[in-house]
This record gives sequence, C-alpha cells and structure tokens, in this order.
Amino acid sequence: MIERHFHIPFVARLALAEKQIQQNYRPLIAVHKWFARRPGTLFRSLILSEFDDQRIEQTYFHGHNFSDKHILDPFMGGGTTVVEANRLGCMVTAADINPMSWWIVRQQIQDLDLGEYAKAAARLRADLRKEIGHLYMTKCPKTGGLAEVKYFLWVKTATCGSCGRSHDLFPNHLIAQDVRHTANVFACGYCGGLFESGLRNNPGPCPHCANKLPSKNTAGRNKSRCLHCDAPVAYPEKGVPEHRLFAIEYHAPQAPGSERRKGRMFKSPDADDLCKFAEADEYLRKMRPRFIPEDAIPKGDETERLHRWGYTRYRELFNARQLIGLELSCRWISAYPNERVREALSTNLSDLLRYQNMLCRYDIMALKSLDIFSVHGFPVGLIQCESNILGIEGSRGLPVGSGGWFNITEKFAKAKRYCQQPFEVRGTGQRKVEVPIAGEWIGTRSRDSSNHEDRQVDLICGDSTTLHGSALFDGVFTDPPYFGNVQYAELMDFCYVWLRKLAGAAHQEFASDTTRNAGELTGNLNMGRDLAHFTEGMSAVFRMAAGRLKSGGPLVFTFHHNRIDAYVPLAVAILDAGLTCSASLPCPAEMGASIHINGTRSSVVDTVFVCRQTGLVPRRWIVGAATELVGLIRQEISALAEGGLKATQGDIRCIVCGHMTRLAVWNLRGTWQRSLKTTEKMTAVESWFSSFGGLAAVLTALDASFTNASHVQEWTPVGMVRETSENEYEIPF
Repeated sequence: MIERHFHIPFVARLALAEKQIQQNYRPLIAVHKWFARRPGTLFRSLILSEFDDQRIEQTYFHGHNFSDKHILDPFMGGGTTVVEANRLGCMVTAADINPMSWWIVRQQIQDLDLGEYAKAAARLRADLRKEIGHLYMTKCPKTGGLAEVKYFLWVKTATCGSCGRSHDLFPNHLIAQDVRHTANVFACGYCGGLFESGLRNNPGPCPHCANKLPSKNTAGRNKSRCLHCDAPVAYPEKGVPEHRLFAIEYHAPQAPGSERRKGRMFKSPDADDLCKFAEADEYLRKMRPRFIPEDAIPKGDETERLHRWGYTRYRELFNARQLIGLELSCRWISAYPNERVREALSTNLSDLLRYQNMLCRYDIMALKSLDIFSVHGFPVGLIQCESNILGIEGSRGLPVGSGGWFNITEKFAKAKRYCQQPFEVRGTGQRKVEVPIAGEWIGTRSRDSSNHEDRQVDLICGDSTTLHGSALFDGVFTDPPYFGNVQYAELMDFCYVWLRKLAGAAHQEFASDTTRNAGELTGNLNMGRDLAHFTEGMSAVFRMAAGRLKSGGPLVFTFHHNRIDAYVPLAVAILDAGLTCSASLPCPAEMGASIHINGTRSSVVDTVFVCRQTGLVPRRWIVGAATELVGLIRQEISALAEGGLKATQGDIRCIVCGHMTRLAVWNLRGTWQRSLKTTEKMTAVESWFSSFGGLAAVLTALDASFTNASHVQEWTPVGMVRETSENEYEIPF
C-alpha cells in the first residue's frame, strides 16, 4: 500500500531529476506538447507502491506486469497515468473532455511501424525542400555562397501619428548575448546594421553609421518615442501588427575557418532575402488553401491578449512563408496512404505549430526559438522569431537549431522507440545511467515475436462522469485540474483548428469546432466558471470514481496551490464520495527553472492525496491542533531535502494545505451531509479550516522552519538528512 511503501526521499529524488529535463527521462512526452505533465517517475512509484509488496526503493528498477489490475484515470490530460499503468501491464480506462488530450494520448499508445514512419518523414522533408527550400536560403557575407537560415528575426512596427513614418518597436537593441556566442550582438536602430561588442551595457556607436544606439526610442509599457521625430508613439494599433525583418541567424559549415570558428553567424537581411519573402507573399495570394484555418479566435481569459493586439483569426498568427509551408505539409500528409503514419505526421504538424508562428520569441541567451507555449499562455512580444520549417541536419546527423520538421520527427521517433524499450534513469554520483527495464513496454500489442501480448487501453473523449459499463477498478490515479490553472482548451485550440481540418473528418471526437467545453473544471472568468462550479464538477467525478472502486482500492490524485481556499473543493469532493484521506504526501512535480516558476513564489511541490473507503492510517498523522502538526511537516521538509529539494515558503504552504485538507476530511466525515447545497458544504470545510487556526496558525507554529525558507524558487545543493522510522499504532476507518 502507498501509505507503507512510498518513500518520500527516494521518489522526490527521481521526480526532481526528471522534471529538470523530462524528455530524457520520459521521451514519450515529445509526441506532442501538453501542459503541466506530472513526473512519470512519481506515478510509476505510486502504482508500484500500491500493488507491489515491497518498499518502492526495493522494487522501482525491476520489471513488473500487473495484468490483473485495472486502473482508471478520469482526467487523463497528457496521459501520464495511462502510460505508466500500461507500461506496468495494467488494463487502463481513461477519459478527458478535451479532444486534443484524447488524440495525444492515443498517439502515445498507438502502435507504429517506425521504419515506414522514418521513410515518410524523410520524403516529406525532401518534397518540401524542392518546393520551398529556396525560401530558407541566404547568401553568406563571408563566402558569397548560399547557407541555410536557422532563424529570421522580426520586430513589430507602429506608425507615428505625427510624422506618419514607420517606427520599430525594439524593447532594446541587444539580440544575442555573449553566453553562447563570442560577443554581444546589437541591431542599430538607425541604419539597421548588426554589430558585435564585448560590452553589453555600453556597446559604443554603430560601426556602420557612427550613431549611438537610440535607447530613448525603445519600446515598453505600450509606449515609445518615434525615432524620426521623437513624438510619442502608442501601440498596439488597430488591426494585425506589422513586422519588419531585421536580422537572420544562419548555418554555414562551409565558411572559411568553420572547423575553428566559435559562435553563431548573424547578418542583416539583404535585398535577396526581402525578395524571397515577397515571393512567399505572392505565392500565398495565388494559393487556394485547403487546410489553413479561417476560424475566429473566440473570447477567452488567455485569448483576450491576442484581441488587444488586433488578432481576430488564427491564421493571422502566422506569416506568409509559414502558412505556405504548413499548407503544403498538410496536403502531403493528407495524401499519405498508411493511416497510422498519416496520423503520426498529422500529430507532428500539430506540434510543429508551436514554433511556426509569429508569436515565437528569440532567446537571446540560449540563441534559440522559444515556442509559443513556453510561458503557458499567448505571449505577444515585440521581437518574433521565425524558424526554418524544414529543419537543418548537422554534420553528425543531429538537428541544428529548433522548430523545424527535422527536429519534430526526430523527437517523435525517439519517443516511439522508447515505447518498445522503456528505461529508467539512475543517478550514480554526478553520472546518470539509463537502466533498461526488462519485460516492460508501452502500447496495446507487444512487438516481441515470442510473446504476442495484447493490453487493454480504453481512451474516452468526454465527461468521465458518464463512464459506461460496470467494471470495478483496482485503483484511480489521476492529476485533476487545478482551479486557477492553465486554460488548456484556449491554448490547445491553436493546434486543434489545424489538426481538425487535417485529420478530423475520420474522428467524431473532432466534431466540435473548438476544444472548449462548458464542463471544463478550470476557473474561467469569460465562461463564468467559479469555485462552486469547480467544486460540483470535482464532486461528481470523485463520486463516480468511488462508486467504481473495489473495496479498499485507492483514489490517488496530485494537487498544489498556495492558497487554502483552493483546497475546499477537494475536501468537499472527497467527503461527497464517501472517502477518507488516508495520506497526504509531498513530492516535487514541477521544474523550478521553468520561465513561469523560476524566481517566483510558486511551488514545485505537489501533495499526493491517497483516499480510500476503508483502511488504516498511522495514529501520529491524526492531530488536533496546529502545533501538533508541526513535527510531521518538519519531517517531510527534511525528507524532501534528503531527496534533493530545499523547500521554499511556497512549497511549505502547499505541504501544510495538503495536511489541513486531509485532517478536515477526517474530522468532518462522521457528520457530512452530501445533500446540502454546494455553498453550504464549502462553508463547512472553510469553518473547519478556521477552527484549526487556518494556514497562518501552522506557519506561525513552524517558526524558523518557515521563515528561514526562501521566499522564491531557488536551486541550491542541500544536505542529506536521514528520515527517521518508528513503530506506530494505526487507526482503522
């Protein structure tokens, strides 16, 4: 059972390492972008802790086959539970209301002939190169020969209301730092030339025109001053933003001294570069697109940013060259005869969209394109990065740059190879070693010629509360929505409007013109979904799941939030389902270095809630006052430290909220009335939280354990602290 076999330091170490570079630990996530995927190592540990009779550290790196176990995930999202349970031999039933989730998980699990896929992907790139490859070539100023473009850099422009001239909206003039390049690269606002300097803050005058960089004419907070007349310029303007191509990073291995040359190669666009884009613009005007979506961008919490910038249709988020490449790719894929390969390439195109749009930004330190969802939203920057849609194959057969077909298909092939031979990663000092796990595989049919085993995986696109059948499940393992979380549907519509035109005709799951659904369990102001809506939805799903659990089987889910009121719906849902929370266990589940987390007060720690109808709970876990809870929380902070995580104040808040939710359920279960109104039940939980002293009482009692913790996410080495063990009485429920 999880309560006995789960070991916080061991699992924390695995999960923390995985989340720093998840594609190395779980290559399958590269099939397609999904948001906030929880660590596969965590869910593998939970399933093993429940169904194996040893502590997790003793059994984790061994092969398993729980073919007699049937697992349910009512919120499958990116498919972490599905993949980990399927890999362990379990039968799996999973549902999600979002059709993109259904499609992505289906592609992860679905069998694929990798040989034919590789040939098809290569032919697609070759045919695209014949048609539009010249649009991604540029003249190398050093050799006069042609070179492949890695990235085109564009700056937004605005029209000055005083002089009527176009003004570049540079936030600053630095386009590349001397971290992965030999010098800092600047773009002159006057002549448009590029130049290098060893001084980042004081680069001196432009060597081409002798002017100092016009720092007072840079843009910020929707204001700038015209470079030509110094009048105020406000932006965004009405209509779709205009852009000017101002720089190119290219790849020219044949340049003189290329064997010894360090750094990157940049240039200002020449007349031929500008003519090629004009050619693309004319090509698009004459084209009769079949796959470019004309869908309007609906109103939403995230899409409002796009509307403020003048974008009203999804196609407006792409430039002409990108639209041509995507349309031609869709035409090629739609004509491919093999259905499985066609679906795989359709999935690739959907994922490619993240880099082939005019919202991508250029990382001036890492010198690469940042995909549209790098901050889990629709960021509208002033400098945009257009990647080479073909991708560039380097001298060793590895991708050069990011965001092209070659990059996407190589990652996809690696992901599907992982299905055939999954592995774990074991840390040995500073080294990390891949450990093959004998006998395990991912999919519905084994490719082992000596053992043609089939596995049951039922994926449902729809509301999980309407789950058909009467089968009982051995466990429910899931990662439900967090009330104020990412607006998955609003973001995934960006991919869906393309994928639906390309592959939707064959699947009823794509019948709707949007992935948005009134039944989504996320807070959304535009759709009127509040905390009560979230509570009712969670309760309905938990009641369904509890009704389909075998006696004593666990409902296990992860959750994190720094505010205690976000946990009220969880307590209501658990109590409505007639369950008791037998454990709340902390585990790292986010990447602290993420753009949306690093340097913030956010938490990287999830609470794993384990809920059952009957079972045993350690007596020391049941406390009656905030001061009595402190010892347990300090032990868990130490256990996380042993696993390599130095808990911040945000992390500690999440740990405390988890325990308070567990205790609220324990204390309210005897008198709970499911028939009360939702708001009355929420008030009952809130009242218990208040009677316990609230979050503040526990944090105060923690004293230095909390106040000395970092206010923001930071990553520093921590000491190793041994977790104590003791014999303890257990309380039945």
